[in-house]
Amino acid sequence: MTHRRLGLSVSVIAAVVAAFSFSPASAAGTVGLTIDDAQLEAMSSTVGGLAGAPALDTGNTVAHWFGATTNPNNGITYGYNMVGADPSLNSSTKAILDSPMFANNDYGSTPFATAAGAFPNAPLRIRGAGGALSQGDAGNQLQLEDATMRAQFNQTGTSGYHVKLHANVLPAVTVDVPSTQGTLLTTGRGVTVGDVNITWWATRIQNLIQGADPTHLPVILTNDVLLHIGPNPLNCCVIGFHGAGIVPGLSNGSVQGNGSQPVITYAWASWVTAGFYARPSGGTNWALQDIHPLSHEIAEWGDDPFVNNLVQPWLTPTAPQYGCTNILETGDPVVAIGFAKGTNTFDQGKNPNGTQSADGFYHPEDEVYLPWFMRTSPNNVSEPTQTASANVGRYTLMGSLNPFPGFGVPATGC
Repeated sequence: MTHRRLGLSVSVIAAVVAAFSFSPASAAGTVGLTIDDAQLEAMSSTVGGLAGAPALDTGNTVAHWFGATTNPNNGITYGYNMVGADPSLNSSTKAILDSPMFANNDYGSTPFATAAGAFPNAPLRIRGAGGALSQGDAGNQLQLEDATMRAQFNQTGTSGYHVKLHANVLPAVTVDVPSTQGTLLTTGRGVTVGDVNITWWATRIQNLIQGADPTHLPVILTNDVLLHIGPNPLNCCVIGFHGAGIVPGLSNGSVQGNGSQPVITYAWASWVTAGFYARPSGGTNWALQDIHPLSHEIAEWGDDPFVNNLVQPWLTPTAPQYGCTNILETGDPVVAIGFAKGTNTFDQGKNPNGTQSADGFYHPEDEVYLPWFMRTSPNNVSEPTQTASANVGRYTLMGSLNPFPGFGVPATGC
């Protein structure tokens, strides 16, 4: 796996990919702003989307399947589209091109996982002990999204069900950010990122994916570029988003056509240097570094590619920044909760202030599963938890390793 600093190219996932360097006009002659740790929030967003979640009548987009589940809590049946092939058919699909960021690993166990700490007070979401992860796939070499989807539908072990990714890396593109749309933002540990207005950035993304093949996923990966909402640069930070639907010059208006209209799905995420969020020595937000944002967006794309899978509204104290929402966003409830996997040799030095947040691992995010949103209990859909539980199946990829009790039971309302 190869990554490089801002101003150079980075390796990314996608069928059609543009990697970006960041050159803020405001950087000249200024050090930008300092953000207090108390103001640091990690958020994801969605861009575009379709109304409702019917079966999408088109083959001119990424490979996907349609399903429906009745939520016993409110009696409503929710339809949803997901990437890949219907797991009940036990077939193998290749959804998008692969990335070295998602090299094969054994997801049977992990050396470290998020612990609650003194949640909701600091230190919170700290590095804790690891253990069994997706025990049904122990010994199998899988990509992260593949392991995530297999456990979600209890298709582990010798199952032929796969969602495999492949990569085609394109040359880097430089985007010059006007001083009115971006600045530099520095934390108390001395780590500096580009801080860009989300509305302006979203238009750049949509312009650059015009002409992309809608049957593949364009992913734009930046290095330490985060987004602020509204005019205040300290209203930060969005670390990634994914979207679908109308893209000027590509979709020609309607996404509910006769089966031949192009529907583009896309994602942006930023590599986050250890020490921006993650405190030293496995402290607060330990897992919120490196590929955490990208794992979040790819998993959400996998479970809600068209951003139209609606569910009964949910709320969780682990991610209050999202409020009460009715979107099936599998990463939002567990942002900053994750585990260690693989060997990371990039960007492993000390923070600028001399402390050490990097630890030699990659830090994928935990992901919430469909039965959590659907209030399914017992959960006979997903892989069983590592130790026997009343609800049988896990509600997140980490299962029993997720330290928060709200993810050992179905979602609650708001």
